[in-house]
Amino acid sequence: MTTLKPEKGVLLVAEPSIIGDVSFNRSVVLLAEYNENGSVGFILNKPLEYTLKDFIPEINSTLKVYNGGPVEQDNLYFIHRIPEIIPDSIEISNGIYWGGDFNAIVQLLEEDKLTSDQIRFFLGYSGWDSEQLEQELEVHSWVVVPNKYKNDIIGKSNDNFWKEKMIEFGGDYLIWSNSPENPTLN
Repeated sequence: MTTLKPEKGVLLVAEPSIIGDVSFNRSVVLLAEYNENGSVGFILNKPLEYTLKDFIPEINSTLKVYNGGPVEQDNLYFIHRIPEIIPDSIEISNGIYWGGDFNAIVQLLEEDKLTSDQIRFFLGYSGWDSEQLEQELEVHSWVVVPNKYKNDIIGKSNDNFWKEKMIEFGGDYLIWSNSPENPTLN
């Protein structure tokens, strides 16, 4: 298993020891920003029971909204892989972009020109203050791995994403791949 240093574009895979943490238990996070001031990421594998239309009724879109993390859950965020039609986007890495002109998105949605493999919406984000992520890495809360999916990660079906990572890691992680979400309820 490869463990990297954190940087923009890598994946943070929650260690099985993060049991009981409602936000991060069995999470896979795309790290969107990493610098001396802190870090920002989006949980990729926690779809909510809502679509975009549930939050913005004037937009007739059935694109799913994901739980991006526990910070600012009253705000909608998005990542995408189409900066040529969404101006003012910021590249995270590997052709994955964060944010951009929301009016352009509204127009594209009205024209039914956006698909779930091009854009993903999140309620909230995952955030760490300066040195906080490093402290969590020191106590083995996360495994840092490369994003081998590049910008295809946006459309990746994520129902078993964490489990897939446990199987890839092998060894003792294989036991966790088939364990119940809360082993104390077993």
